[in-house]
This record gives sequence, C-alpha cells and structure tokens, in this order.
Amino acid sequence: MNKRGTLFTIFAPSGAGKTSLVKALVQQDAGIVVSVSHTTRAMRPGEEQGIHYNFVDQVTFERLLGEAQFLESAQVFGNYYGTSQKWVESTLERGIDVILEIDWQGVEQVQRLMNDVVAICILPPSLNALNERLAFRGQDDEAVIQARMDEAISEISAYHLADYLVVNDNFSVALSQVQSIVASHRLKREYQQEKHRALLQELLSKPV
Repeated sequence: MNKRGTLFTIFAPSGAGKTSLVKALVQQDAGIVVSVSHTTRAMRPGEEQGIHYNFVDQVTFERLLGEAQFLESAQVFGNYYGTSQKWVESTLERGIDVILEIDWQGVEQVQRLMNDVVAICILPPSLNALNERLAFRGQDDEAVIQARMDEAISEISAYHLADYLVVNDNFSVALSQVQSIVASHRLKREYQQEKHRALLQELLSKPV
C-alpha cells in the first residue's frame, strides 16, 4: 500500500517567480504534481485549458463554491481561484505529492482543513527587483503593476505562515532549495520506516 502523499503549498507576491519554480520542480520530479486550479480570469496567450488552469465562468465557479468542492478559494484582482478538494485528496491517496500554487489566504484555509501541510514562501531579493520583474513580463499596464506591488506587501507580511522561506535572487539556487525542502520532508522517519519496513525488519533480525 502506498504511503499517503504530502501536500505542499507555495505562496509569494506576484512576480517573485513561484510559477517558474513550480514548473521546473514538477518537470524534474515525477513524484510531485501541481494542482490545476479553477479560475474565472481570462486565458492568457500560451495558456491551455486544463493544463494551466481550469477556466470557468463566474456562475460555474459560484456553483462549485456553494457545493463545497474547493479546498481553498480566493478572489485576487477581481478574479476567483479555487482548488478542487476531491482531486487533491484522490492524488494524495495514490501516494503522489501535490503542490498548490496559491496566495497566503489560501494557505490559511488549507492549514485549517488539513494536517501535515508543508508551506513554502518565495521572497524577492528586493521590492525594486520585484517591480522590474513585473514590468519585464509585459503582461500588465502600469496601474495593474502598481496594484500588484501594493498587494505584495500583504503577501510578504504573511511569511510567518510558512515552514520554509526561499529568496529567489538566483533561480537555480532557489530551485535547488525548493527541491531540498521536498527531499528532506520525504526523508522523515515516519515516511522512510513505512517505505523500508522490510529492510528494517531484516536489519534488526538476529543473525542466523
């Protein structure tokens, strides 16, 4: 029987690089998958339905919310986001780790509902660097960028919700640190003793 997977949450101010880190993490680690959230926001160029998000209209989202189908949900910059609780639970039961890319309010909701959640906060090296990254993306106008910068303070101030803090100054270093967090959690005694139960019994048996 597979051990239950671990639920990781990762949050950061917009532009800190959490999406790129999560993408690289799941590409290099077959044992962890990212949850595909439902959202009411418009699809951006290059995004695909069911791959980047499950894009739904507000009526559908509100119906799912009313049916308590979301593990967490939030409204961000006028758009709604939610994580399917059924999908997360079924994936964890199959022994696969799941990582949720959500905001700090979502982290609070998940921590209230589930035990053994590992929270990671990604920080930018400075506010100036964050502003430059948002502008470089070319996805938003100046008003939206300013709104995201204002929201960044709120997101950063919630760092105390995290078990781990990672500063994304150098992408390769930050990715290595996130990978180390996942690896170290998997090496905890309670997981390893289940995985290697037969080996432990052999090692502890009396010599013939």
